[in-house]
Amino acid sequence: MMNSVILRVTENILQRSRQTRAQYLARVEEQLKQGTTRASLSCGNLAHTVAACCAQEKRNILDFTRINLGIVSAYNDMVSAHQPYQDYPHEIKQVLRELGHSAQVAAGVPAMCDGITQGQSGMDLSLFSRDLIAQATTIGLSHNTFDATLLLGVCDKIAPGQLIGALSFGHLPTAFVPAGPMATGISNKEKVKIRQQYAAGEVDKNALQNMENNSYHSAGTCTFYGTANTNQLVFEAMGLMLPGAAFVPVNDPLRPALTALLSAHMVKICRQGGDFRPLAKVVDEKSLVNGLVALLASGGSTNHTIHLIAVARAAGFVLNWDDFDQLSAVVPLLTRVYPNGAADINDFHAAGGVPLLLRHLAERGLFYRDATPIFGSMTDYFKMPVLEKGRVVFKEIEDTRNADVIAPAGKLFSEQGGLKVLGGNLGRGVIKISAVAEAHRKLTAPALVFEDQDQVVEAYHKGELNRDAIVVVRNSGPAARGMPELHKLMPILGNVMEQGFKVALVTDGRLSGASGKVPSVIHLSPESVKGGPLALIRNGDLIAIDAEEGSIQCLSYLSGREPILPDLSADYRHSGRELFGLFRKNVSSAEEGACILF
Repeated sequence: MMNSVILRVTENILQRSRQTRAQYLARVEEQLKQGTTRASLSCGNLAHTVAACCAQEKRNILDFTRINLGIVSAYNDMVSAHQPYQDYPHEIKQVLRELGHSAQVAAGVPAMCDGITQGQSGMDLSLFSRDLIAQATTIGLSHNTFDATLLLGVCDKIAPGQLIGALSFGHLPTAFVPAGPMATGISNKEKVKIRQQYAAGEVDKNALQNMENNSYHSAGTCTFYGTANTNQLVFEAMGLMLPGAAFVPVNDPLRPALTALLSAHMVKICRQGGDFRPLAKVVDEKSLVNGLVALLASGGSTNHTIHLIAVARAAGFVLNWDDFDQLSAVVPLLTRVYPNGAADINDFHAAGGVPLLLRHLAERGLFYRDATPIFGSMTDYFKMPVLEKGRVVFKEIEDTRNADVIAPAGKLFSEQGGLKVLGGNLGRGVIKISAVAEAHRKLTAPALVFEDQDQVVEAYHKGELNRDAIVVVRNSGPAARGMPELHKLMPILGNVMEQGFKVALVTDGRLSGASGKVPSVIHLSPESVKGGPLALIRNGDLIAIDAEEGSIQCLSYLSGREPILPDLSADYRHSGRELFGLFRKNVSSAEEGACILF
């Protein structure tokens, strides 16, 4: 039987979304009534569509009884997770061609790497890139020459952006094609150790560079459980890719076999194929709740408290942080993957991966078995793909192959899900509670207030952080600086903790899936630049955080204070930031998805 809280949250989402979902489905129905979209194109339109195609492709595309599949690719050869996509369009086209159908690259979308822009001015564009990618996806699909869509994207803002864009074409069957993680490099423990030693001046830059090169060393997705891998886990749980496909390694022979299987499968779920599964049918309230539950049970990225709200809105659903919080109270933590443990995503996949996690959730009544995936039924998503004699076969997993990474059946690592919403007189924010030791989940300390993360770094090197403190970094929300991730702070504050001081971070900025052992209340809304309470905080104000109870309070008297609102205009120049003024002016709060589209 389904857990009563799961049912209640699902019903709450349905009730508050009744009007917006109905409007979305009405748009989808209008698009469906147009029939095969290529048939409505003029001769000139069609001529342009096929101009660069070979003779066979021209015949197939001009035959409206055949399928033309649109590929939206985030390929570039700088981002390791997306470099493998270089040859995917050719492989997909070959499969479709052999079946008498066709495929075309509908669009290439930007794919920036947060790992490259961390601490740099380009990071201010990272969150905004999601909505830009959504728009770019719709521009490609707006040619209206396609019967289905394959999305080639993995990383932080890219995959959510592609899905948001594809939902504007919800009448088309749509699926993600993963590319897989790189092989494991050095351990996450060693990685954290060297970063903290460098921050403390104990090792030189050559040691740091050598460590980083050994961590990020080849094509494929980074192996820690950050936003990129959370995208993959959550979207598999939502039924948007093949079962067990998310974390098959990048160079595994199973990888191209899965891509070929999915490409052929898209023909079957097209309108002409007899098992019609448009994206609007797949992404429904049960699919969204399944994704939320998988996020919480795995201790996934805090970024998804933003992205899933925007994705839901693109499908006509109104999701909010209360839904996350209510689910987190009943969804246990069932995995330990860095930064929630020592293991990486390859260890997780080897232990049973997404299929085993989903099965354990279903056995607890926390997962909708009757949701509609792009392939088979949701019970098929409890199986792992293997390659046998050149064919993909899906096999049951008995139980965890590593009890330190995925909890055995009936066991758990924590009663509390991975994320927690905190509220109080400083607004509302989220914390990745699964990464924080119980001893550090409650603290009261005086505030040390900074206007950006570079000021924190400077204070650390001056020895000014060697005390119990709540480090407040404001003016880092969506409307202020585009909500950059503040990862410069983690090695620094980690060192302060190891010196025996009680320390936490409070900010309207982001930390994403790499949020670690330092208690960090992030995404605080309303943000300081829009008059949020953080703008009233002064050095020395007492702040109390209780991550288990879900509260954050300033114990000092704030009434009558004038907000501190510094001039940020210098931060809107260089690295293209000057082109994103419209985004900063129109972006919603983090709690509303930090979005400009709705």
